[in-house]
Amino acid sequence: MSLGKAAAQGGGGKGGGTENSSGANDGHTGHTDQPRQDTIELMLGDCRALLLAERAVWLPDVATALVADVHIGKAASFRRLGTPVPEATTAGTLARLSALLRRTGAQRLIVLGDLLHSAAARSPAPEAAFSAWRDAHRGLTLTLVAGNHDERAGAPPAAWHVQVVREPYPLSAGLSLVHHPQQVPGAHALAGHVHPATVLGVGRLGALRLPCFHLGAHCTVLPAFGEFTGSHVVRAVPGERIVAIADGELRECLVAPARR
Repeated sequence: MSLGKAAAQGGGGKGGGTENSSGANDGHTGHTDQPRQDTIELMLGDCRALLLAERAVWLPDVATALVADVHIGKAASFRRLGTPVPEATTAGTLARLSALLRRTGAQRLIVLGDLLHSAAARSPAPEAAFSAWRDAHRGLTLTLVAGNHDERAGAPPAAWHVQVVREPYPLSAGLSLVHHPQQVPGAHALAGHVHPATVLGVGRLGALRLPCFHLGAHCTVLPAFGEFTGSHVVRAVPGERIVAIADGELRECLVAPARR
């Protein structure tokens, strides 16, 4: 479905957790029987937003895409320590970023922290790959809300033309951008850092661990965007929402009711 059609049809309710399904399960998250969808439209603070199956948030009214926890050069950092890890993860991450920009037509990309993984990540291969990607997207405004890994990695090279800001960074009167999940007075916060995941029970076949969006009343946490990142299973409470990502689709999950 195109983003224009998704925006016209809607799909997710309003607010960062004002609507959710509920149901009991065995500590895992379930999912409702839903039509196939790769976008969910909702309001985040005072901004119309779409959750995307690309592990991103799209703000169509300001032509801005947001991702979190890209971790460029993480695999290179591990290899320098002698740890065998997958190859070509930076290339895969950058290819997915390019696909996101093509789909949305974004004029601005905001990274909610951890663009680079560490100082060790600043080795020739990852830096060259990102430099080539940046040259291919010269017209794109690139903003980084500094995260904990960015502090360790140091400032991005000047040639990358990255605007680095500190949290909380107000994007509008009602929407604030942060790396660490937190409550920002008077605004809804968009955050990263956690690498949220949910576990879907699949009966006798076991369980699936999937990246997800975690939407609360005051803060929405994005899934990690990078190809080579870990994840942390989050547990929603009533009033919050979990939206899992699987095979290019978004699945609204059931949230267990509070125990009495």
